[in-house]
Amino acid sequence: MKRKRFTEEQIIAALKEAEQGVPVADLCRKYGMASSAFYKWRQKFGGMEVSDAKRLREVEDENRRLKKLVAEQALDIDMLKAVSSKKW
Repeated sequence: MKRKRFTEEQIIAALKEAEQGVPVADLCRKYGMASSAFYKWRQKFGGMEVSDAKRLREVEDENRRLKKLVAEQALDIDMLKAVSSKKW
């Protein structure tokens, strides 16, 4: 089955509908998602606005990029230590 991607706007809209009293099963049918996905969204995006969700994604992307840089630097340091420890 093809995996569907939802935008922050769609996720926030579905969560707001649930807050207004629409049953989760109806929302899942309407948006074509699993109920477990809805509860994960509610845990991650509950109480957020669209701008907050976009900022969260930007921060996560920046964090991912910084972790990659740190990992590359750690590899470089290990390589330099290995090279400098050899007797010439």
